[in-house]
Amino acid sequence: MSGRTRGRVCPQRTCVGCRERTDKDVLLRVVLIGGSLIPDLRGRLPGRGAYVHSVPSCLEQAVRRRAFNRAFRGPGPFDLADLREHVEREARTSTERP
Repeated sequence: MSGRTRGRVCPQRTCVGCRERTDKDVLLRVVLIGGSLIPDLRGRLPGRGAYVHSVPSCLEQAVRRRAFNRAFRGPGPFDLADLREHVEREARTSTERP
C-alpha cells in the first residue's frame, strides 16, 4: 500500500454553546425557520445551520452568549421552545439508559 489509505474522516463542527470542536454526527444541527429554532435531526433542512451539543448546559450557554444571533446573522430573539423540548427529552432519555 502507498500509505495514503486512511479510514473515513468525519467532518468537524463547532458547538455554538461550549465552542468545542467535535465530529458532526455528535452535534445537533439547528436551523432557523420563521423565527423559530428547529432541531434538524436528519441534517437535511434548507438554510444556514448552527451546531450545538444535545445537552441543556450547551444550549443555555449558547442563549446566554447570543451565539444563535451571530450564527444566523439576525437580531433575535428567536423562539427556542421546540429546541429546548428536544434537548430536554434527549437529556432525560440519556439519563434513563443503563
